[in-house]
Amino acid sequence: MLHLNKVHHIAVICSNYRRSLDFYTRVLGLRVLAEHYRADRDSYKADLALGSQYVVELFSFPSPPPRPTRPEAAGLRHLAFETTDIEEAVAQLDQMAIAHEELRLDPYTGKRFFFLQDPDDLPIELYEK
Repeated sequence: MLHLNKVHHIAVICSNYRRSLDFYTRVLGLRVLAEHYRADRDSYKADLALGSQYVVELFSFPSPPPRPTRPEAAGLRHLAFETTDIEEAVAQLDQMAIAHEELRLDPYTGKRFFFLQDPDDLPIELYEK
C-alpha cells in the first residue's frame, strides 16, 4: 500500500481562462499562488490556494471538449469545499447573482450542503462544517 500524506491539488481544465479564474478567485475566494502562460501549448496554468493550502490547478487549452454529462460521467464527479456558515454562503452567492441549488440535508451525516456550477458546468459542492 502507498503511504499518501494528503491531496496535493486537483486539476481543472476550463474553456475560458479569464472567466474561470474570476470565478475561482472572486466567487470561491481562492488565491493565485502562481500563474504561467505556456506558449508551446497556447495554455494558461494557475496554481490556486484556499487559505495557505494549494488546492486547484486551473488550466486552459484551446478548444477542450465539453463535459460529457452532468454529473455522472466517469471520472471526477465534483469538487467539494467545507464552509463554516452555509447560510452565509448561500446569501453571498445570491448577492452575487450566482445560481445554485437549494440546501439539502445529508442523511448520513446530518450536515447541510448544496451545489453550484463553475463556468464550465463542473459541479462544486459547498458542505457545512
